[in-house]
Amino acid sequence: MKWEQAIADYKHYLKLERGLSENTLMNYLRDVRKLVSYLEELDQKISPVKIEQEILLQFVYELGKSVSPRSQARIISGLNSFFNYLAFEQYREDNPMELIESPKLGRKLPDTLSVEEIDTLIKAIDLSKAEGERNRAMLETLYGCGLRVSELIQLRISDLFFEEDFIKVTGKGDKQRFVPIGKVNQKYINLYRYQVRVHQNIQKGNEDILFLNRRGKALSRAMIFTIVKQLGVKTGLRKTISPHTFRHSFATHLLENGADLRAIQQMLGHESITTTEIYMHVDRTHLSRVMEQFHPRK
Repeated sequence: MKWEQAIADYKHYLKLERGLSENTLMNYLRDVRKLVSYLEELDQKISPVKIEQEILLQFVYELGKSVSPRSQARIISGLNSFFNYLAFEQYREDNPMELIESPKLGRKLPDTLSVEEIDTLIKAIDLSKAEGERNRAMLETLYGCGLRVSELIQLRISDLFFEEDFIKVTGKGDKQRFVPIGKVNQKYINLYRYQVRVHQNIQKGNEDILFLNRRGKALSRAMIFTIVKQLGVKTGLRKTISPHTFRHSFATHLLENGADLRAIQQMLGHESITTTEIYMHVDRTHLSRVMEQFHPRK
């Protein structure tokens, strides 16, 4: 079996069996291609079925000289997944990455904004411009519903169930979930829909997309990042922020106010509770409050 054939089969598996998004899928394939490039540099003509742990250890060692420990760990994880797939499909009997350890990483705590900082950023939006109402509605939705930026730009009018106070969100791997949406958030979306969006020349195929650019098409991820960065500069915020910061802040503020971690997990669309548990490290006073409230010997 040649590398390109193995990569093509693996891509098919990731897309159809695991339902990964295009971005995640490309990251997995990029990890494997790094290994292929390394083998080509060494003029090593070893197939994915025959490659052994020794050459992989050498690759990981060389990798550590040029990338950060976090990037190294991600690539090791990607290769581990690739060889697990080959073993599962019985192309080979073992996973040669199985005993190769990733570098130890400290758990990176997410950046968060206070409620006051979020209010300041939203108030800094220039509502005299047509895109102002749109930008306010978008940031309110990022924070109010804890969405990923990819989920925000894919949000459709047909996903809005305001009578039930929910929106339908399409997350990673096209998995759908219903997320509560508050009345304030609904108000700003409706202001944008009925005062701005109705006057736009909407391009064919984008009629159901909620948030549109000036040309009547869906917004790009890069555009949302730019809007957030510019507001940070405008308000003099001394934090590195991105659209994801609003999602982290949503989860952190819910937790700090006593929300159940399982409920937060469902709203964020995390497959595993361990992903959500990172927010427990943001404010440990929450643990003290839970102990005081619920333990019988408080």
